[in-house]
Amino acid sequence: MIIGSVFALPQRQYEEPIQQPSQEARQRPSESTTYIPIIRFDKEQGADGSYKASYETGNNIIAEEEGFIKNLGPDPDAEGETLNAQVQQGSYTYTSPDGQIITVNYIADEKGFHPSGDHLPTPPPVSPEVQKGLDLIYAGIRAEQEAIEREPKEIPQGREAPQDFGRQYRQ
Repeated sequence: MIIGSVFALPQRQYEEPIQQPSQEARQRPSESTTYIPIIRFDKEQGADGSYKASYETGNNIIAEEEGFIKNLGPDPDAEGETLNAQVQQGSYTYTSPDGQIITVNYIADEKGFHPSGDHLPTPPPVSPEVQKGLDLIYAGIRAEQEAIEREPKEIPQGREAPQDFGRQYRQ
């Protein structure tokens, strides 16, 4: 009988202690954000997928955007289908933390996102030496293309076409 009563006792399990918030945490005021009103919001949606949208906020953020579907022509992978791209263009303006007014103009299309603005970095100008090298490269490419265009398109009758094996075989 004693053995049976030992096993009948409830099993003790380890329980994690409940963390009580510290006194400091209970007295800390909750963080809040400043309410910024939307002063203006306009949106027009076209049945063809085009749209225009603009808004202005109470902290001097102004944004305008328009979009449309651009036809890129026939789809080479699907006969009878056309390729389309969504084009978005617009601008937004805001005041930076140092007080500078920032304006970004952009276009986003099948070629990617292209922003422009006075605050954005630009590449340095091409040095005269590099430009001279580029000019020589482009002149060589043009001369090569002109030489190809001057070559006869057809081989005259009675003359056998020279065979070019890509220099794979020695003569």
